Amino acid sequence: MALLPILCYPDPKLHTVARPVQSVDGRIQALIADMLETMYDANGIGLAATQVNVHERLIVIDVSEQRNEPMVLINPEITWVSPEKQVNDEGCLSVPGIYDGVERATAIKVSALDGSGQSRTIEAEGLLAVCIQHEMDHLMGKVFVEYLSPLKRNRIKTKMLKKR
Repeated sequence: MALLPILCYPDPKLHTVARPVQSVDGRIQALIADMLETMYDANGIGLAATQVNVHERLIVIDVSEQRNEPMVLINPEITWVSPEKQVNDEGCLSVPGIYDGVERATAIKVSALDGSGQSRTIEAEGLLAVCIQHEMDHLMGKVFVEYLSPLKRNRIKTKMLKKR
């Protein structure tokens, strides 16, 4: 296992649309292990392959208190979204130190392959639903700051560029 470098906003590679994973093979298994190690090391609750400059539809998540319930979603697709929405403060490993409110569906259903290539359907609400939606945005080349006003987004961009 290895720690992977996480792309930081406004890196243009974060806007790459991920392509489907073709097969759950040894390469994908190794990537999953590396992504989980990277996410845990960075104290994150979710990480999309796009954030580590691998542009395939793969997400790892762990919203458990003990950080011992990893979830792997390969080629995830949202199949249902609740009409109820809620604004929650979100942060992102690609935009370190920045948190702001984003409106998301309060509950979703997702179909995906798990880490062993088995098809599964997940019904999620609360933090897990928010996390899945956030990470799936990454697979579409979207970073959460794009939900914010242009003024806020430009301030964040300037701040991130200065940190470099």
